[in-house]
Amino acid sequence: MEAPYLLAAAKGLNMSMAWIVQVYNASEALPNMINPFFMLPLLGVLDVKAKDRAGYSILQLIFHDPVVLFLV
Repeated sequence: MEAPYLLAAAKGLNMSMAWIVQVYNASEALPNMINPFFMLPLLGVLDVKAKDRAGYSILQLIFHDPVVLFLV
């Protein structure tokens, strides 16, 4: 677990620990959906320009950001 303080806070607030872990995972994944740096090596291998990926990043921001914020 990357953030054990979250479990202590969840226990103190009598919240579901599973829910806290899922919200933490979703909020940690949000920056990767908006700006996927893990794709940079793949861009070089596939000979794709970063500007070709911009549309995908914007779609991720528009559609997934509200979902993650709703979950949080």
